[in-house]
Amino acid sequence: MDTQLLADRVWEAVQSTTAISPLTDTNPELTVDAAYAIQEDILERHTRAGATIAAAKLGLTSRAKQQQMNVSEPLYGWLTDAMRVEGKAVVDDYIQPRAEPEIAFMLGEELAGPDITTAQVIAATEAIAPALDILDSRFAGYQFTLADVAADNSSAAGFVLGAPVAPPSDLSVIGCIFEKNDDLVATAAGAAVMDHPAAAVAWFVRKLHERGRTLPAGMTVLAGAWTAAVPIAAGDSLRATFDRIGSVELEAT
Repeated sequence: MDTQLLADRVWEAVQSTTAISPLTDTNPELTVDAAYAIQEDILERHTRAGATIAAAKLGLTSRAKQQQMNVSEPLYGWLTDAMRVEGKAVVDDYIQPRAEPEIAFMLGEELAGPDITTAQVIAATEAIAPALDILDSRFAGYQFTLADVAADNSSAAGFVLGAPVAPPSDLSVIGCIFEKNDDLVATAAGAAVMDHPAAAVAWFVRKLHERGRTLPAGMTVLAGAWTAAVPIAAGDSLRATFDRIGSVELEAT
C-alpha cells in the first residue's frame, strides 16, 4: 500500500471538489494509524499552499453522529485559517456540504499527557464559543470507514465561530436548538458529546499524547457535534442557539 498515492487521491478530490470512492475500497488493509499519516500529508499540502492551522476539530463524539456515520469511536482533524467562514458559505466551494452545531474551546494553557481529565480541560479553557462545523466528505455519499474519514482530515471543510464567553459551570446540561430555514431540526444537550464536551477535548489530548504531541495554549478546539449533520444547499440558513452561551448563524449562497 502506497500512502503517498492515497494522499494524492484525497488531495486531488479536495482541489477539484470532486467526490471519490473510499480509499478502503481498493486498500482494505488501511489502518487508522496509517490514515492519520495521510492526514498529516494533506495538512502539509495545505501549509505549502499558504494556509495555517487555525483550530482542531473532533468528530464522531456523539452517539447520534456515530450512528449516522456507522462508526464506533471518535476521531480528529484540523481546520485552517482558509476554512474559517464569516457567516456566509458558497456552496459551490464544496462537494456535498453539511453542517452541525458544536462548542469551541479556546485554550489558555497547554494540555498534555496520558491522564488529562475533563476538569483539567475546563481549568485550561479561557473561553468557549458557539460554532458550526461545515463538513465536506471527499467520499461520495459520505460512505466511508473510520480509516477513510481520518485520512480525509475528519471531513474538515469550514467553520463558523460565534462570540466567545466564559464557560458555564456545567456544559453537560446546556441545551442547544438547531434550526434550518427557521424550522427546528434538532435539540440536544452537552451530555450528547461524550457526557460532557470537555471530555471530548480530554480524549483528544490523550490521543495526541499517543503520537508524541501536545495541545498548545492558544489553540481552538471544536469539540464535536451535538446533533446529526444537515445538508446545506444554496439559499439555506442555519442557526444554532446554546443556552447561556449564545448563537451562531450561517447563510449558504
